[in-house]
Amino acid sequence: METQEIDIAVVILNWNGQKWLEKFLPTVASKSSIANIYIADNASTDNSVKFLKDNFPTVKIIQNNFNEGYAKGYNDALKGLKEKYFVLLNSDIEVTDNWIIPIINLMEENPNISACQPKILDYNNKDCFEYAGASGGFIDNLGYPFSRGRIFNEIE
Repeated sequence: METQEIDIAVVILNWNGQKWLEKFLPTVASKSSIANIYIADNASTDNSVKFLKDNFPTVKIIQNNFNEGYAKGYNDALKGLKEKYFVLLNSDIEVTDNWIIPIINLMEENPNISACQPKILDYNNKDCFEYAGASGGFIDNLGYPFSRGRIFNEIE
């Protein structure tokens, strides 16, 4: 399959996160060339939007008028997008080469898959997985994330 033909939007929600954008957006931009990159700014009061305009002219900025939280921020931003696939990415994520193509290919080849995510490694210990939100990467048959085998900071 030719992934280049697929419309992909990488959407990063931002609120006063200029320091995260400075640190992680360069890698996202350089390793996501097959996607349109959007920053959904949740009414930041820092210099995030100016930083984006000055340093990332190809990144599209969606400016939400109010910060109404994480879910509403993403929902408002996604309403106007037309791409087939939405990749929601936190602003503090470092991506690697070829991070999007395998998940998009999997979804294209398998119409029963409606959502998936790449493996996320701990930024400070790249030999361990990061269980963001303690979900552990598992989703039950109703679509709810759950954790298996985590006891505080230890993984069974």
